Amino acid sequence: MIAEETLVNELQHKATQEKAFEVLVNTYKERLYWHIRRIVLNHDDADDVLQNTFIKVYRNIDGFKGDSKLFSWMYRIATNESLSFLKQKSRKLGLNDGAYQDRLVESLAADVYFEGDAIQLQLQKAIATLPEKQKLVFNMKYFEELKYEEISEILDTSVGGLKASYHLAVKKIKVHLKK
Repeated sequence: MIAEETLVNELQHKATQEKAFEVLVNTYKERLYWHIRRIVLNHDDADDVLQNTFIKVYRNIDGFKGDSKLFSWMYRIATNESLSFLKQKSRKLGLNDGAYQDRLVESLAADVYFEGDAIQLQLQKAIATLPEKQKLVFNMKYFEELKYEEISEILDTSVGGLKASYHLAVKKIKVHLKK
């Protein structure tokens, strides 16, 4: 795999940008897809948001200063794109965020791309009841197995705050699953 610093340099120069972008997409598309999918829940929506994420990355790569890892910067864009997408979609349907989230979880069982069983579906329903930040932290820690330091960089939150959010999320999920 290409070194991140080299990749960024190649992305920021017109002569090497196209090839470097292809490398970037091939390197991160699956991880970003699943990160987005856990937020928007629907396969087609996740594909759309992923495409928008890569467009934003491409358009804004010159502004990337290297203050964080490229991966963290792209995750932040993907997270923001996902949350904006959900807000936009719920507004279009005239639903509040909670009602729209409930509808998404209910439609998961009918989604041909959802590979989970009944237990996985119950877990998704429990996750859907969490506040936005706890949901993000839980997904990144539990499913993506990111370190708190990485999540901190992505969400721009202290490690201590993230640990508290994750702990609360786990407690709420346990309570929900026991019902």
